[in-house]
Amino acid sequence: MDKPLQNRVAVVTGASRGIGRAAALALAEAGAHVIALARTQGALEALDDEIRAKGGSATLVPVNLKDFDALDRLGAAIYERWGKLDILLGNAGQLGELAPVTHIDQPVWDEVMAVNVTANYRLIRSLDPLLRASDSGRAIFVTSGAAHKHKAYWGVYSISKAALEALVRTYAAETVTTPVRVMLLNPGPLRTAMRRTAMPGEDPLTLKTPEDLAPHIVKLALPAWIETGKIYDFTQDGKVIEPQPPA
Repeated sequence: MDKPLQNRVAVVTGASRGIGRAAALALAEAGAHVIALARTQGALEALDDEIRAKGGSATLVPVNLKDFDALDRLGAAIYERWGKLDILLGNAGQLGELAPVTHIDQPVWDEVMAVNVTANYRLIRSLDPLLRASDSGRAIFVTSGAAHKHKAYWGVYSISKAALEALVRTYAAETVTTPVRVMLLNPGPLRTAMRRTAMPGEDPLTLKTPEDLAPHIVKLALPAWIETGKIYDFTQDGKVIEPQPPA
């Protein structure tokens, strides 16, 4: 089928660059109407131009994810226009600063937790009724190996991703008897701006790109996807991992 996501509606956060941009393009090319969220109007307009050039369609939502009331309004607006949501990709994230936990400034902590955790909670709260209204709602949230490795100096990012995983797995458990499937996605190291900030001495040409990952996001968004509450690990060629509790 040329357009496996035809007539489906997808929300993508952090859609103006990196993983979000590549995912928005791939979802649109697969037939979905993409509701693209990002802070930068100009970058969203450039994304829209590319989506339209490929025959797709998008709605642009310039928004700061820390504007939680705006996320509530988003749910209401989607309900009024489409009455449902088929795909949610919670991709936007903040690295914060690489520093000892004892040196993290409160504003940095608050920013990372707001974007990486609280914004996704507010999106779930706002969009859950719309995902349930779909015949096969799919919610995908970008995590990181940092949630499990707990490396020195990665504290605020690592902690935020561990909290995100707990949030997403809980939501998955609460929707297991519905048509909604909820997955975590571990992209591993990719050629992104965040990776450059974290690893400035790394050769980016040794890394895979967001465009390499994008078809896997489409796969997770398909009605045929049946797994829920697990991690899709791109670093292991798409292996689905069952999170393990402590022994």
